[in-house]
Amino acid sequence: MKSRRKSIILLLVSALMLTLVLGGCQDSPASTTPAPTAAAVQATKAPEATKAPDGGGGQPAQLTDFKDSPFLASKGLPPVKDRLPSDYKFTNEIPESQMKYEIGTYGGVLRTVTSAPNWDADVFVMSNEPLLNTPGILGDTITGNVLKDYKVSDDQKTFTFSMRKGLKWSDGQPVTTEDVRFTVEDILNDPELTPIFPVWLRGGGEADAAPMKLEVIDDLNFKLVFDRPYGGILIRFAIQGWRGYTELIRPAHFLKQFHKKYTPKEKLEPLIKEAGFQPGEWFNLFNDKDITNWELANKKAVGFPVLYPWMMTKSTETLTTYERNPYYFKVDTAGNQLPYIDTIQSTLVQDIEMVGLKTISGEVDFSRESAALIKMPLYRENEKNGYKALLANMHVTPTDIFLNQTFNDPNWQKVVQDARFRKALNLALNRKEIIDTIYYGFAKPGSIEDPTFDVAQANKLLDEMGLAKGADGKRLGPDGKVFTIPFEVGAQAPDIVPLTQLIVEMWKQLGLNVTMKTIDQTLWTTRNTNNEIQATMIWTHTPLWYMGDWGTQYWGAQWDLWRTSGGKNGQEPPADVKNLYKMINDAAAANPEDAKKKVAEIKQVMKDQVYYFIPISEVKQPLIVNAKLHNIPNDTSFAIGANFSGEQFFFGK
Repeated sequence: MKSRRKSIILLLVSALMLTLVLGGCQDSPASTTPAPTAAAVQATKAPEATKAPDGGGGQPAQLTDFKDSPFLASKGLPPVKDRLPSDYKFTNEIPESQMKYEIGTYGGVLRTVTSAPNWDADVFVMSNEPLLNTPGILGDTITGNVLKDYKVSDDQKTFTFSMRKGLKWSDGQPVTTEDVRFTVEDILNDPELTPIFPVWLRGGGEADAAPMKLEVIDDLNFKLVFDRPYGGILIRFAIQGWRGYTELIRPAHFLKQFHKKYTPKEKLEPLIKEAGFQPGEWFNLFNDKDITNWELANKKAVGFPVLYPWMMTKSTETLTTYERNPYYFKVDTAGNQLPYIDTIQSTLVQDIEMVGLKTISGEVDFSRESAALIKMPLYRENEKNGYKALLANMHVTPTDIFLNQTFNDPNWQKVVQDARFRKALNLALNRKEIIDTIYYGFAKPGSIEDPTFDVAQANKLLDEMGLAKGADGKRLGPDGKVFTIPFEVGAQAPDIVPLTQLIVEMWKQLGLNVTMKTIDQTLWTTRNTNNEIQATMIWTHTPLWYMGDWGTQYWGAQWDLWRTSGGKNGQEPPADVKNLYKMINDAAAANPEDAKKKVAEIKQVMKDQVYYFIPISEVKQPLIVNAKLHNIPNDTSFAIGANFSGEQFFFGK
């Protein structure tokens, strides 16, 4: 068994070395988009690079002089001071400790690359604007963002929010509480548009609580009232689930033309027919025209009013272009309207390998989502092509292991729902080997579960369960047949396939029949949704205390469906899982300080029950940036935090 496992490791290392050799010998393809020249980025220059307080979010005296990019000079726009809200925001996306903020220069094209149609994760995170903000995505403080400010009642049931006076959509129309009222009353509370009111917008985030109530005070102020204490709603508005302002604010002036309440049927029907829907299906038309934050990289977003730093202006089969939003609401401390960079170009390529080739050839100015630690030596070797390969902290544990305890097979369920089985598998994970082989030492053993490596103890637990070995040395399940763990994994990240191969060999040491099959990512999603996957590998957000996902949709798919549907669908879970769900819900509803304590208690339950496997933690993530790009956070930050500060990027000389 040891020799087979060693062969797998040698094969992985050999493949990496071959990649390095071939990568060093290849000619770099010509760039389809030239890197910005000094002239292109010089344009209008603010004062020489200076240090701004709090990552650019310091509060200097009220500004009276504003500047904007020459890119907008010929577009017939009002002066920048009239396009900015009087309650403009000083950018504060990154804490001072994580970035030496410089006042930047305008201009340039930022090139990204993706292998997913209608999706570019790096562009999504750079563009997405939440209602509130937590600098560095740390969850330590919560400040205003699209919304200017907030107040919380003593009982944590009533939340009063202030909007930014003079805030405008990208088409110049004002943003007011009418947009909030329209979103809540005419979208969230319309059963044709929202058949199931979101659980997270009910009191305490509980399925059996009442939906939130909206009270509009005036054009710039409103209240949300819950029937249960819900201090956790603030962190949910700020970062949890990567939510954006579209949760509460949609452009009413644009969308009313597709809503039956505001547009007569005779005007809607031609639009419905043109869009390819059946007569009367106004709700399908509306949803097709309504672009949420998750669709900001979809080609349908062209022309939709937004509040992002960039707005989509053109999308072809292979290239999507975003241009600066002339009404963007953030400035730097010198009065420069952000963003500094005028244009983003997102190139669609065939697969993840093509992403890598374009990256090392210097055709990409920013790449985080598709950058792989396993390729770090290759990135470093090709830095001569005009980029820097940096390392920062990963915001997920990237390769967690899941056994679906609700897969529809009584024999499977009886085994995997036994905590002794899960503990045995955990004991058989050689974390040092994982870290050295797959992560080159840039990770640490996971601390949520016991990191002890003890195959003898693992075998003892399996023996206690009655999983006897047959004549061929393979363990038999309760049905007397060889017990199999069939991994099905996608290639969502470069380390998933090689690590799964390693896990297969480790668990085979226990006499288990473990197999692996790689499937298309779309098929993986479909099979997971349909409760058809028994074992898989994917990431969870364990380093971010506020995310609260805990992989429940993977290790107990039908139980999680029961939970999220309020008991209407799925399968009722056992008492221990119900208790875990309650702990997760309580943490989500609590204010941040109390929530952090509750998360610590959840981790203790995870240690005791091993609902899923978190082999490693504190993983480093590559960040590939153009060598001329400034305002990149340092290596103490989360790598994804760099995306959040995208409006602060600028090209230096």
